[in-house]
Amino acid sequence: MKTPESKITSYLVGGAVRDKLLNIKSYDQDYVVVGSSVEEMLSLGFAQVGKDFPVFLHPKTKEEYALARTEKKVGAGYTGFTCNASKLVTIEEDLLRRDLTINAMALATNGKLIDPYQGQKDLENRVFRHVSDAFIEDPLRVLRVARFAARYHSYGFSIAEETMALMSKIAQGNELLALSSERIFTELNKSLLEAHPEIFFETLRACGALKKLLPELDILWGIPNPALWHPEICSGIHTMMVLQQAVKLSNKPEVRFAALCHDVGKGLTPKSDWPSHRGHEKSGLPILKKMCERIKAPNTYQNLAFKVCEYHLHSHKAFELKPSTILKVFNALDVWRKPEQFSDFVIACTADMRGRTGFETKEYPQADYLQQCLDAANTVTAKMFVEQGLKGKEIKEAIEKERLNKITEIKKSANK
Repeated sequence: MKTPESKITSYLVGGAVRDKLLNIKSYDQDYVVVGSSVEEMLSLGFAQVGKDFPVFLHPKTKEEYALARTEKKVGAGYTGFTCNASKLVTIEEDLLRRDLTINAMALATNGKLIDPYQGQKDLENRVFRHVSDAFIEDPLRVLRVARFAARYHSYGFSIAEETMALMSKIAQGNELLALSSERIFTELNKSLLEAHPEIFFETLRACGALKKLLPELDILWGIPNPALWHPEICSGIHTMMVLQQAVKLSNKPEVRFAALCHDVGKGLTPKSDWPSHRGHEKSGLPILKKMCERIKAPNTYQNLAFKVCEYHLHSHKAFELKPSTILKVFNALDVWRKPEQFSDFVIACTADMRGRTGFETKEYPQADYLQQCLDAANTVTAKMFVEQGLKGKEIKEAIEKERLNKITEIKKSANK
């Protein structure tokens, strides 16, 4: 019995082909179908899922099969296209609309590679190169190329000069502003999951897109820090170094996002005060909130980022803090109900300390000290006060007082 895919002419395309040639495991298998129609695909049992263009799910494997199509720019943004998916569209024409040559290859069912735009050559030379000048019609491609640069950084890839020139041209216009917040955050979040997310932001900055999309971060480059604590000097470079350290310490995108945003307040420091940034933690909160709202960052990302932004210096100065201040930080972090948030907070703070030239492998004893304080405070329960006959507000006040006593004991022990 013939399978549905055996009755159509289909090609494996895009990332699956690229990664196959790189000997990298690919998780998505996408196919393009030529010479077919919506009616035929439906008759074979494929389920249509595409609204703007005909994309189908295989009845058994659930892999995506899209009719070969061409596109024409008719409006702003990445959605401003009309689509032609007639039976006459060839595989070469379909591949022509794609972003990069390394993504514009197809593999026939007999194993033959279809490579009309020399993607294999660029793959061998480790170059990201646009397929055609139509690249400039889709502003989302700036973010995609930056993300590919992050993903394949360890393979030695670079962006072709002419492609970077087109990315810069897009950034100079207003097309980037037509991108939805959801798409911007999706690309940003995917980059945070890569081994080198800093390359994503450095690439956006190099073409001028970071200034348009995330000006709160872009402004940090060129703002100095005290050389004693920041031999790398530049706040932007420091931020990228902190992000690198966060990658080493955690695979959670929320932690990496918090590391990325921790110093946005330094962008508000008057030049006359440089290189000091007194109060940058709290001053950064309003602009961080504005940035998060603009890109629609999820609440879990925002909550941790706000806490790291406001309290990272408290963590660095943990041994100097009064027990009451440590308890205040614990309450702000809601460690009693969200112990994992404390762990994520400390990791981000550790990344901040190590994200400096010469500090990369330095120990961070503040983390252990704060954990000891938390462990001691966590031994306090409401039960003992209920048994004493206390009620309501009295119990809450008694718990707070006893937690403070426990933290004070840890501090005295640490100072011996």
